[in-house]
Amino acid sequence: MIRAALLFVCLGGSAMAQGTVENLAPGENPHGGLGPAGDPNRIVAPLTGEVIELQPVPAEPRQRVTAGAGAVVRWLDKVSGDVRDVTLAPGESQTLGRIAVTLGECRYPVNNPSGEAYAWLDIITTGREDADFSGWMLASSPALSALDHPRYDVWVIRCTTA
Repeated sequence: MIRAALLFVCLGGSAMAQGTVENLAPGENPHGGLGPAGDPNRIVAPLTGEVIELQPVPAEPRQRVTAGAGAVVRWLDKVSGDVRDVTLAPGESQTLGRIAVTLGECRYPVNNPSGEAYAWLDIITTGREDADFSGWMLASSPALSALDHPRYDVWVIRCTTA
């Protein structure tokens, strides 16, 4: 009984809202949205109809980055437990177990060389043509763009500066 009443109220409310669309000014939305003049900095509150002024949020200054002379990459063989740190120069490739890791470029913040590093890596299992991973990998968040391999884990530790 209560469900039927709620359904009736919901359907009736949407029918009433549809009937009022013709009475709205251009750019006005009965369920909230742009203000009467279509100004993106003014919205109409959905329940009260109140016009709300939006204040712009100042953008954070962009951080300047520079390319490193190479990268330190950590490699883990999940089966044997073997862990190695490998230093790669841009364009250099090294085979670790059954995968080949190639560094495209490593970048880091100009003001903080030991801070966030991110590197472009191409990782291919030997004997395959398609890359298992190809993209940017972040040192502080390796899970954001991780290698999905059943046996190996590879992640960036830092960029080398000299």
